[in-house]
Amino acid sequence: MSKRVAVMDLGTNTFHLLIAEGEGHNYHEIVHITQAVKLGEGGINKGYIIPEAFQRGVDTMKHFQELISANNATHVRAIATSALRNASNGNDFVKAVQDQTSIAIEIINGEQEAGFIYQGVKLSGCLSAKTSLVMDIGGGSVEFILGNADKIIWKQSFEIGAARLLDQFHRTDPIPPASIEALNLYLEDTLNDLFIATADIEIDTLIGSSGAFETFAGLIASGKGKPLDLKTIQRYDFNEDELLTLTNTIILSNHQQRATNPGIIPVRVDMIVSASLITRFIMHALEIHKVSMCTNSLKEGVLAGMLGE
Repeated sequence: MSKRVAVMDLGTNTFHLLIAEGEGHNYHEIVHITQAVKLGEGGINKGYIIPEAFQRGVDTMKHFQELISANNATHVRAIATSALRNASNGNDFVKAVQDQTSIAIEIINGEQEAGFIYQGVKLSGCLSAKTSLVMDIGGGSVEFILGNADKIIWKQSFEIGAARLLDQFHRTDPIPPASIEALNLYLEDTLNDLFIATADIEIDTLIGSSGAFETFAGLIASGKGKPLDLKTIQRYDFNEDELLTLTNTIILSNHQQRATNPGIIPVRVDMIVSASLITRFIMHALEIHKVSMCTNSLKEGVLAGMLGE
């Protein structure tokens, strides 16, 4: 009998729950939900989870526990990333959740996070024999993984997530040119390890793992009158010019324009600007012309390991 497992990815902006059964490469999703918790709201760069966000997180975990019980998942993992690993009261949150739901949260480091993301993207079949650069833009951190379908060549996590950059650079809307310049200089300085790792390597494709890249793909497809169903696809290949045109449009937009765009989910309305800026920066800095979106990410990587055990 196949085992039924539950994976929770507790990010800076969103908490995800995936309940599935089957085998690593052939599983059936039973529950797949995303909750906008905004754990980093108001305190992301101060290293503190504010009381309102703390409570939203606990309430969401109670809801997840109810769904896990109702669907009889026997193996459960809750993985926490940037916001909780950097928050001074992160362990208080872990304890509150344990006390109120019996769910034991694992706070992982950036290297582990990048490893799980690679496994998730690999599971989707988005990697080939050629070298790709996988980029996962979270709210708190951004993971870069250089590798192919066989192995990881290099991986690293950087605390430059979209929520952090929003808090640091995007204080006026639309974001002013001076702030864009400051953000680009900051990325140039912060991502030195990435530039060293990729210096002598030819990157075939930039693979954006879920999140903002799903929004980019959805907006481009909808603009062509061909809406995407992200539940039925695992990959979307961008046209370079279309992607750069879209990111430029987002960067120049104001809050109202983004908020009234049905293709941008509420939690991403402001963070999509810094996500666009990082994407554009990486494409230009590393001279990458082929970009794809992969719907798989950390939770599918954790799931693959659980179902394979």
